[in-house]
Amino acid sequence: MIGVFGFGRFGKLMVRYLADDFPVVVRDAGKMAEQIAVAGARPATIEETAKQKIVILSVPISTLEETLHRVRPHLCDDALVVDVSSVKVLPDRWMAEHLPAGVSYLPTHPMFGPDSAADSLEGKKIVLCPGRIEQRRYESIRSYLKEKGLEVIETTPEEHDRQIAVSLAMTHFIGRSLSRFGAAPLAIDTEGYKRLLHILEVVENDTWQLFSDMNRYNPFAEEVRKRFKKAMGEIERKLEEI
Repeated sequence: MIGVFGFGRFGKLMVRYLADDFPVVVRDAGKMAEQIAVAGARPATIEETAKQKIVILSVPISTLEETLHRVRPHLCDDALVVDVSSVKVLPDRWMAEHLPAGVSYLPTHPMFGPDSAADSLEGKKIVLCPGRIEQRRYESIRSYLKEKGLEVIETTPEEHDRQIAVSLAMTHFIGRSLSRFGAAPLAIDTEGYKRLLHILEVVENDTWQLFSDMNRYNPFAEEVRKRFKKAMGEIERKLEEI
């Protein structure tokens, strides 16, 4: 059985897919028992959710360390704790520091969400950063994910955060800037502009907390933002020189 903490937009999607293959119990402070049941799972207490063989933490990055402290006393000796955050350096460090030595942990980042994977997981990507996990158990999880149609990417937490600072954090930064600018559909548009609006639509479906957390807790995000803004400034100066 799998225990899931967090039943936000991604948590709901994840539970729906997991419930096709495993019994799932969910702990969520929002008291969404009916929605949890519709997704195919069962609402449960903190204690029951944390005592499952696999415990998945689908909570905001800013609450992950606190959640680890809450679940730790109730974990089985041979439990596996999995996080699904969009940053990996800090979750990897927190799980190593706060989980008992006998408990395994696996930092992951599913590179999809409720919009892109609403109908299928086929061809979607998921990042695995092998933390503290027995090889045979890890191979079993990787095989399961591949069977579900996912493309598995294996890397280090540092390399993940370095690349995601560009591919995710910077993309969201651009999307949020377009939103603040007031970008909207136009009758006289271009394919390029339509793609920009698509970025805006994607990021506006996510919460400000997710955007804030992916920047605050990624050690490379600030550097990438500064480089991007510097490049924009250089282009602006070139235009002014014409």
